[in-house]
Amino acid sequence: MRNTPVITSVPKVKGRKSARRLSGNGSTTTAASRMAEKPKKTKEAALLIGLDLGTNKSCIQTSFEGQKSLQANELIPSVVGYASDGIVDGILPGDAKMLFGQEALKKRLHLDLKAPLADGVVENVKATRDFLQHLRSQVEMDQATEYRAVVGLPANADEGARENLRQAIQGIFDRVLFVPEPFLAALGCRDEGRLGDDDYIDPVSNSLFVDIGAGTTDICMVQGYYPTADDQVSLNVAGDRVDQLLAASIKRTYPDSDLSMLKIREIKEEFSYVGKPTGKIEKKVMVGGKPRTLELETQVGEACNTLMNEILDALRNVIARASSDSVTELLQNIILTGGGSRVKNLAEEMQRILEEDGFESPRVLVAGETDMEFVARGALKAARQARENQWQRLIN
Repeated sequence: MRNTPVITSVPKVKGRKSARRLSGNGSTTTAASRMAEKPKKTKEAALLIGLDLGTNKSCIQTSFEGQKSLQANELIPSVVGYASDGIVDGILPGDAKMLFGQEALKKRLHLDLKAPLADGVVENVKATRDFLQHLRSQVEMDQATEYRAVVGLPANADEGARENLRQAIQGIFDRVLFVPEPFLAALGCRDEGRLGDDDYIDPVSNSLFVDIGAGTTDICMVQGYYPTADDQVSLNVAGDRVDQLLAASIKRTYPDSDLSMLKIREIKEEFSYVGKPTGKIEKKVMVGGKPRTLELETQVGEACNTLMNEILDALRNVIARASSDSVTELLQNIILTGGGSRVKNLAEEMQRILEEDGFESPRVLVAGETDMEFVARGALKAARQARENQWQRLIN
């Protein structure tokens, strides 16, 4: 397997080029939960919130208006756990009626787990509202503080999906602004310090973003303005679909395995790859209370290659929409982000196939190790740049 190096600049190249990893610019170095000490109370400065509400994981970043330092940077699994009926006292921490994120997953045997979103959009308004209330509690300030949130919307969000999100978010934040997620991802990985470099192509100016999440894969041309419906495509083929394909394939090969979807996801995240297998993939699991080693290179490869081929088909359609004046540079700036961008060899294989298809010197980049933060980071940037008349006021 060929490793993709991390680079801090994009060199000029001619002819065939290898895939590279684009290093993102941000205020933090990890996606770990991180809270700063609360500042003194203020009545003037609003708390700006960048929110990536994801199907599997959500990220929230906050900063006070007029400040660049982060007050909070939280990455949390998007799950709400409601206490099961008849649960004995002392089983759940503090006898809580609801748990969230990683804590809910740890106590899942005693909870009714609900996913707020499906395919990137709100499916359960109550669970989404409870989850957003929890996120708000993580950044709680004093009563005088106004909360202004920029929230990412997937490319497939229709008016019904927008209305469900409005219902869920009412009364939690004082003002909101909904922005397409691919545009926010471009803002989030933009490195303002290199905008004058000759070898740097600004992702906000001219790029093709491929955001591979859990529920959807969003492909979008970002060319300096908020993308329209014609600039983007959303696929319901993403991480969750890979889980389903992998589970079905393992079940066919090992009918008695009966692995949970959490275990399937763990296998995917540890071993995912595209292209040809480079060696054996073996995973020790418990089957009927006994340890057993499964060989899974074929199953993992088939599931992940299905995802890549679907993405490539949609990518070709988006490229065909680009103007002749922009397409050459656009092909030089195909950027993969989201959890699915971490599939081994994905950038290299996509670039190789596009070259074989006859596209002119394509270059596929991987956004970086902090890709889970990019949409939230871009949303916080958008909040800093938003004009007063752009904010929507939602009253509970």
